[in-house]
Amino acid sequence: MIQKYLLIFLILFSVNTLAQEKTEYIVDRNGTGDFRTIQEAINAVRTADPRGQITIQVKKGVYKEKLILPPHVTNVRIVGEDRDKTIINYDDHANINKMGTFKTHTFLLSGNDVILENLTVENSSQPLGQAVALHIEGDRVILRNCRLLGHQDTLYAGRDGARQYFENCYIEGTTDFIFGPSTAWFEGCTIHCKSNSYITAANTPQNIKYGYIFNNCTVTTADNVSAVYLGRPWRAYSMTLFMNCTLPKGIKPEGWNNWRNAENEKTASYMEYNNKGEGANTANRVKWAKILTANQAKEFTMENVLGGCDNWNPQSLLR
Repeated sequence: MIQKYLLIFLILFSVNTLAQEKTEYIVDRNGTGDFRTIQEAINAVRTADPRGQITIQVKKGVYKEKLILPPHVTNVRIVGEDRDKTIINYDDHANINKMGTFKTHTFLLSGNDVILENLTVENSSQPLGQAVALHIEGDRVILRNCRLLGHQDTLYAGRDGARQYFENCYIEGTTDFIFGPSTAWFEGCTIHCKSNSYITAANTPQNIKYGYIFNNCTVTTADNVSAVYLGRPWRAYSMTLFMNCTLPKGIKPEGWNNWRNAENEKTASYMEYNNKGEGANTANRVKWAKILTANQAKEFTMENVLGGCDNWNPQSLLR
């Protein structure tokens, strides 16, 4: 009988303790929060955390961190106090000790069901080689009102079939600064080109239907930029669509590049629909790009592109 009551007590104690555990952490470089670094807060999240979604509030400041959110850390929301003043920064590039592109990240995000809001992620290295700001391996990842800053290879959407949603974000770079094999939807984002080069280098797998969709986005260029391609295929079946976007004068008339391989023209899916601006004229686009009709464009909805077998709807999570 004593053992029975002891067991009941322990269960009630555990439930009560769990209910009282924090589900929100505050990170402040000045030491007024729970942690001084974002990495410490991420490390406090448990595998399959029974507390549910954990929110990490990050106060304004520059966080000089090579940040890693591992695969077992899921269902996390990281929210900055001010997008332009809450900055995660590092400065590795591919030619430091021959580390290569995929170790240069400022932030490696590998967990599923992660939301980033009101943050800047920056790779501040000089333009001396590939330098990733944000490397995403997770599925069902959302970025809202974030800035991604860098030069070459700023954003690596890096896992076959993983889905990512970007809303009202600012992404800048020079060459191939949005690249990788994931399926990604960019809604209302500003894409800023800092040199005469290529915006996207999708690596869509042959068995994955959708790659990158830019909808209602605005492409801008630096003052000295006059020759930008919308994309080139990192691999043969790359898929990219710009629709309902504003394209500047600096977009090259041909629009797309085959990456010095004519065979890519047979397999890459490069499309445009209902764009506007001086760079939206499709009269001189490469013959292998596709200009969609209104009926063809109906296929490209967020539900079709991101829904998957679990009917993921990122906008419903941001209400």
